Amino acid sequence: MKNAAMTLCLFALPLAQASASSDTAWADAQRQALASCVEASQLTAVKPLKQSALFDDSVGYTAILLQGRYKPAHMKNKAGTELCLYHRETRTAHVTEWDAVRPVR
Repeated sequence: MKNAAMTLCLFALPLAQASASSDTAWADAQRQALASCVEASQLTAVKPLKQSALFDDSVGYTAILLQGRYKPAHMKNKAGTELCLYHRETRTAHVTEWDAVRPVR
């Protein structure tokens, strides 16, 4: 009987861990990534383009394309695109200009 209880616990453990990441937790993590990316952006009126790309945990990044307008006066409010890489473990965002890529709408 003791072995049966131990076996049941061992099988139940992965199920409990699998349900630990709820839809709410994923949505909160996505909101955090977007907020960090918008804060790191050099654009005004920033908005995400389409869905983010979620790399697996061995890489640990979420990639988000952002679109907005360039701030410097010499850019004359030109539309711009940035790629943001959000590192989920450290909760840091890094952006780079990505104007060469034009997303399909």
